[in-house]
Formats: sequence, C-alpha cells, structure tokens
Amino acid sequence: MNDHGSGNGELREFLRSRRARVTPDQAGLAPQRGTRRVPGLRREEVAQLAGVSVDYYIRLERGRNLNVSAAVLDALARALRLTDAERDHLFDLARRGRPRLRSLPPQRVRPGLLRVLESMTDIPALVVGRRLDVLAANRMGRALITDFDTLPERERNMARYMFLTPAARRLYIDWETGARDTVAALRLYAGRNPDDRRLAELIGELSLRDEDFRRWWAEHDVLRHSHGVKRLHHPVAGDLTLNYEALAVSDDPEQSLGLYTTEPDSPSEQALRLLSS
Repeated sequence: MNDHGSGNGELREFLRSRRARVTPDQAGLAPQRGTRRVPGLRREEVAQLAGVSVDYYIRLERGRNLNVSAAVLDALARALRLTDAERDHLFDLARRGRPRLRSLPPQRVRPGLLRVLESMTDIPALVVGRRLDVLAANRMGRALITDFDTLPERERNMARYMFLTPAARRLYIDWETGARDTVAALRLYAGRNPDDRRLAELIGELSLRDEDFRRWWAEHDVLRHSHGVKRLHHPVAGDLTLNYEALAVSDDPEQSLGLYTTEPDSPSEQALRLLSS
C-alpha cells in the first residue's frame, strides 16, 4: 500500500487511472492524425473538456494542493465520465490533506437492530461497518457465508474473508467479480477515511499476502455496493442465486444491513430452505 499515506499521491493516481479509461471518441473529441502515445485522454484534452488551463490541470494531477473549487471538480468529473461513486471519491481526495493515522472508536450494533437481525429466520443477513468489518450476522448469515463470531475480532472482515480464506474462492461462483467489488468498496472507504489506522494495517496485510488484491488495489476503482446479484456454490445448499440489498443504518452512516433474498418459488428459494432447516 505504497500510496495510502499520501493524499496527493492518491489524487494523482486516481486522475491518471480515470484519464486512461476514456477514449477521445467517448469524450466527443474530433479524431486526430498520428499515433497516440497514451491510453485514453491526454492531459491537455482533459483540461480542454473541463474548461481549465493545461498548466492548472497538470499541477492538479501532480497532486499539488490547489484548493480546487467544487465547480472545477464537477467539470473534471464530467470530462472523465465518472460514476457518482467516483465523483464523490474525487471530492474526498481533493479536499484532504496529508492524513495522520489514528485509531477510530470501535463500532457496536444497537441491541434493537441485533434483535431485528436474529428475528429474520429465513433470510441471511449481516451488519457491515467500517472497512467492511462484519459487526454481526444472524444464524442464516453465518450458515451461508461463515461464522465470523468464531474468529478473532480483528479478522471479522469481508475483505480478509474474500482474499485470505480459500473457502471464499470456492463459495463465490463469480469470485473475481465479487473480489474486485470488495477492493473497490474498500477504496471508496479509504478516500473518506485516510486516517483509519486499522484500514492502513488491513490494506498493508492484504497487499503483502495476496497478489490479486495488490494488483486490483493499484487500479483505483471505486464502488458503492448497494445491491446486486450473488451466485454461490454452497457446500450444503448447492448452487444459489441471491439478490443482495445493503440498507443504511440510520444512526450510523458507516454501518449497513446486508440482506440476501431469493426469487419466489425458485430452486434457490428451496435451497435456502434446506440451509435453514
């Protein structure tokens, strides 16, 4: 995680990675003769599209602290065709100074939410907090993925599970997609919380121990994972296609309730019933 400690470095690498992904054709620029030496857009093309001087954009991409206005950041987001999550990440990176690592207070799940969780007897559910820590799971959630309660507290984490637990690669049929999404969600959190000491330790360990994580972390993708479809090959229930929904917890924006549901009268619903029994 060679760049995690530097906000300027993060901004530089993020802008470069997004610029490389937009072709002049996608940006609506007129075709030019000659070979292009860079993938995607040139710096001067981004500056033109965003309505800023080339010198200003070059200094910004080099990570110079220029007190960028919201209007300029919005123009850059449009020029680089950023998603909503990427736009938010750009704002986070541009607005922060050099972070000082600190230990954040531990998160706790409200007793009332825990009772709601345990009352869901047919739906796998879990509460995920900062840096994708698994704060709680109901009986079905533990049966579907793994029993995080048996792990040391620092190891109850979805990113650790995805990359450091061999069973995860067998459980997720689309493991690479899920793992990339996990990295992108972690990158989005890192933009908002660059001073989280536990996050720095987590990224450092995953980068050291897993080549896939190290490679995908360097791509600077970001994702707000609010819903989707998960395909699992469960050792007990067999193949499952599950709809995933992440709901924000009202009194703690850094907690979300994740629910896994199936289509009515589907083979996956029957398989989930088998798991429940």
